[in-house]
Amino acid sequence: MNPDHINIDVKTQYLADQSEPQQEKYVFSYTITIRNQSEENTQLISRRWKIVDANDSVQEVAGIGVVGEQPIIAPGDEYTYTSGSVLDTDTGTMEGSYQMRDNDGNDYDVIIPTFALVHPERLH
Repeated sequence: MNPDHINIDVKTQYLADQSEPQQEKYVFSYTITIRNQSEENTQLISRRWKIVDANDSVQEVAGIGVVGEQPIIAPGDEYTYTSGSVLDTDTGTMEGSYQMRDNDGNDYDVIIPTFALVHPERLH
């Protein structure tokens, strides 16, 4: 399957109620929608993330599925989930990839473009 047929949309949010800036703990949520714009089912098998804070500290995260699921996404359908990340700074970035599997059992990677995690006060 052509990875270009999988569309990734990301929305982020700073979670002030879970963050403790005086402890250098900044909590962000991210909601990802994966759209299957191909002609066949695809299944999300695993994910890999690179998370970088403003101090250039890097966290690498990899695992099976997302939020405990390995969803099968039908043609024209989408799958949305929300997860989170904790940083030591009030800004950072995330990027990564999903390993997907097509109907024939072939695995392929879909790149998740870099997105920013930013405290709202840093936007002005």
